[in-house]
Amino acid sequence: MAQRHLTVEEHGDVALVRIDRPPANAMDLELLAEGEEVRAQLEQRRPGAVVLTGREGFFSAGVDLKVAPTLGPEEQRAMVAGINRLFAGWYAFPRPLVCAVSGHAIAGGMILALCGDVRVASTEGKLGLTELRAGIPYPAAAIGVVRHELSPQAARLFVLQADLVTPQRAAELGAVDEIATPDQVVPHALKVAAALAALPRDAYERVKRQVRGPAIAAIEAAVADDPMYAGWLGDETAGAAAGILGSD
Repeated sequence: MAQRHLTVEEHGDVALVRIDRPPANAMDLELLAEGEEVRAQLEQRRPGAVVLTGREGFFSAGVDLKVAPTLGPEEQRAMVAGINRLFAGWYAFPRPLVCAVSGHAIAGGMILALCGDVRVASTEGKLGLTELRAGIPYPAAAIGVVRHELSPQAARLFVLQADLVTPQRAAELGAVDEIATPDQVVPHALKVAAALAALPRDAYERVKRQVRGPAIAAIEAAVADDPMYAGWLGDETAGAAAGILGSD
């Protein structure tokens, strides 16, 4: 597959993956497929580390709310499968993964950031899990990452309030680890990734699996029997999504 929205840059032993689907890096079937292809290639190649970032101002806005309400049953199932593959794959990625959150990280965009071993967020932008506000339930891998990477309190606040918060508040809740100015997000993430890449390679992969192994196994089991395959979007989705788009 020719890559339209993702590029991979080499920075020594660190691979920098940029997502660029204007205007907001919203996820559709094509972007999910491209993302999974790049992720699988990098897993096979095993670079020292990977930095995942977005475009200026947006890490990702999550599922494309203009597209989602128009999807038929088979397309919905394909979207759920694509989300599950991408999030489960990045969460279990064996090499160090640093997410350089280059701006807004909303809904699935924030969950993608949570897949990182280290998350560096821009001072400019909002973060939040707004699926509920859009009338969109969570695929199994998505909610699995949320449960395992956020404290119960943080998960409850992010998921059930469905609000956007500042990077500073996200850091207080443990959703991001560091904050940098917009021009320093990627450079700092590359520096962090290079330090992680210098750690013993085999040990890193084994220890990461020790840390995340139970969560990965739980996510894989949930994905295999995800009820969202049978029906993802409901009657409320179109109106809720239209309300969000109208308020932008």
